[in-house]
Amino acid sequence: MAADCSDQAAIAALRAGVGAFDHLVVSAALRCVQTASALWPNRLIPRIDPTLWEQYFGAWEDMHYADLPDLGPLPAADLATHRAPGGESFADICARIQPALIRAADLGGHIVIVAHAGTVRAAIAHATASVPGALAFQIAPLSLTTFTMEAPNGPWSVASVNRVFA
Repeated sequence: MAADCSDQAAIAALRAGVGAFDHLVVSAALRCVQTASALWPNRLIPRIDPTLWEQYFGAWEDMHYADLPDLGPLPAADLATHRAPGGESFADICARIQPALIRAADLGGHIVIVAHAGTVRAAIAHATASVPGALAFQIAPLSLTTFTMEAPNGPWSVASVNRVFA
C-alpha cells in the first residue's frame, strides 16, 4: 500500500521534530520507503531492513476492519500470543524485530527508524520488557517515538511515545 505523504505541513513538522541524525533505517514496505523519501528527499539511500515489516496477519491480511472476527475480551497476554490463521502473533513480531533493533542501535549515534505501528510497539516491548503491555500503546501515523540508551549495549529507555508535530 502506498503512503499518503500529501500533508506537507505535517511532513515538515516531523522533519523538524526529528532534527539531525546519523543513520536512517527503513522498513522495506513501500509506504515506509515513501515516507522516508518524503521526510528526507535529499538523504542518501537509507538502510532497508526487511525484518522491520509490520505484523503479518495471515488469512486476515488486507481484510476490512468490520469483517475481522470478534475475538471477544482477551487478556493482554492472550492477545499478545494470538495468531490469525497463517499469521504471526504480536509476540512473534517482537521476537522478529528485536535483532533488527539491536543492529540499528549498534550503528551508534542518533538513529531514525521509519517503520510501522506494530514495529514501534515491538520496540516499546523491547524497552519495557513487556510484550503484553506494549499492546496498550496507540501509535499515530507520522508520529515520533523516542528511545535512549545511556551506555553502549545498555538498557533502553522510552523517552517519548507517539509525538505528533502537526
